Amino acid sequence: MTSSEKAFVRELNAEPEYQRLLAGRPETCGMRSGRVYLEPGKDCGEHSTKDHEELLVFLAGRGELQIGDADRLAVGSGKVAYIPPQTAHNVRNSGSEPLVYIYCVAPAREA
Repeated sequence: MTSSEKAFVRELNAEPEYQRLLAGRPETCGMRSGRVYLEPGKDCGEHSTKDHEELLVFLAGRGELQIGDADRLAVGSGKVAYIPPQTAHNVRNSGSEPLVYIYCVAPAREA
């Protein structure tokens, strides 16, 4: 059994900062994950999923998910967002409270 085949539990901390949750290989089969904490008015910075798909799970606050130059989607506590491969995006806190979410990024493969 390789380390990527072992189940484990990781605790979320309460610190107002980024927290790495999954680092990818060899800890997982390729998935990476972390908890993002954005203060009001801040963003995570535009980036691309490249050959990966991404899931965002919003735990607290409210904000905006910008896809490329056009689409702006409302996000926040209780919402989940999916971002397909090869998609430029950014998350911005548009609220007055911290925006907290977990991202999960995994290599995309065709079925």
